[in-house]
Amino acid sequence: MALRKLKPTTPATRYYSISSFEEITKSTPEKSLLAPLKKSGGRNNLGRVTSRFRGGGHKRMYRIIDFKRTVNGTSEVIAIEYDPNRTARIALIKNEDGSKAYILSPDGLKVGDKIESSSDADPKMGNTMPVVNIPLGSFIHNIELKPGKGAQLVRSAGTSAQVISKDEKYTQIKLPSGEVRLIKNECKATIGTVSNPEHLNISYGKAGRKRWMGRRPHVRGVAMNPVDHPMGGGEGKTSGGGHPVSPWGLPAKGYKTRKKKNPNNKFIVKKRK
Repeated sequence: MALRKLKPTTPATRYYSISSFEEITKSTPEKSLLAPLKKSGGRNNLGRVTSRFRGGGHKRMYRIIDFKRTVNGTSEVIAIEYDPNRTARIALIKNEDGSKAYILSPDGLKVGDKIESSSDADPKMGNTMPVVNIPLGSFIHNIELKPGKGAQLVRSAGTSAQVISKDEKYTQIKLPSGEVRLIKNECKATIGTVSNPEHLNISYGKAGRKRWMGRRPHVRGVAMNPVDHPMGGGEGKTSGGGHPVSPWGLPAKGYKTRKKKNPNNKFIVKKRK
């Protein structure tokens, strides 16, 4: 999972780096596990922009990932594939009942490996089980927040969380941000670290490469007119002497936007900062 630097034949390729894709074993996705993916361009159902600087991008098909791992038993890894919708690699597995599924590939998983999803599985890389059965100090990913809902935490390339302690009802997990959180003992997680750890070091090299991903240019508030942004306007360059804010006046640096009475606060043992 190394990076490949391009020869600087153009100004853009001077700083350009891409994944070597050496771990990919299958180039065409499994047709039965594809779904169409419609672009919104950052607009809601009323056609209004709710996410700025989105639009364009290459056409993609969505790969249906099994985040629940409801099929218990042993599965065999058939292929490691590229997924354009996420930073991690995905693995195509074949379950004991003959069905196929996509899962997030842990770092080091190879074709032919056997992985298991059950409450009494061995705590080895790629196996999925309730967090209460995972040994203390183990590195895990793909963690559920609610039993049976499917994995929601630690799904990005190269990330992992760590099991710290357990009690009768909850298991303490240290997340990649440094936050220590209580997770219900019945919630499932997968042993190991998410694949493609080198993703963090990719240099995009040119603005057009972000356009392929559906990211349009991010315009500074100071470059706008007063009608468009609180920091816009002025003779020459000025930000008005005030604190940096969003277009809607919310402070942009250091201001905590989390609700003080968020019901999930009771599950946070230690904050991330």
